Amino acid sequence: MLVLDVDGVLTDGRITFVGATCEDPQEIKSFHVRDGLAVKWAGRMGIVTAIITARRSSAVERRAREMEVRHLTMGAEAKLSALYRLSEQEGIPLQDIAYVGDDLPDLGPMAAVGLPIAVADAAAEVKAAAAYVTERVGGDGAVREIVELLLEAQGKWRDVVEGNRGEP
Repeated sequence: MLVLDVDGVLTDGRITFVGATCEDPQEIKSFHVRDGLAVKWAGRMGIVTAIITARRSSAVERRAREMEVRHLTMGAEAKLSALYRLSEQEGIPLQDIAYVGDDLPDLGPMAAVGLPIAVADAAAEVKAAAAYVTERVGGDGAVREIVELLLEAQGKWRDVVEGNRGEP
């Protein structure tokens, strides 16, 4: 299973609010197209995909649908508890889960999984807790980098590449 944070992992961490009132602001988030394609490919190649984020956002909800994410957990103040629920629900042991984070609230889930990953611009403490630190920063292809590595390790990346060449 591949579990992702949103702000700082799938985005560069910036949040822009628009709207007439503070009670009903709309959020604008920017997502890298290659990260989205990679998440979709991961799911199609048999990797269970999930998002756990502390924020609630219609933009994230829409993007998760576009990426065909199997599990979306928003408003998760306790990310570790959300991770335990996902692990149990899918029957996937924690040691078989990769979790990608960027900031201190991600430390709990990262300590619990078999493959903790930090994006290149993550907080120093998060990088120190990671088994792998991406070369790319959050929101700029870091997730694509991770998915490519995971699929290469499973011997499936070539299938993704060939599947995108078109019909023979």
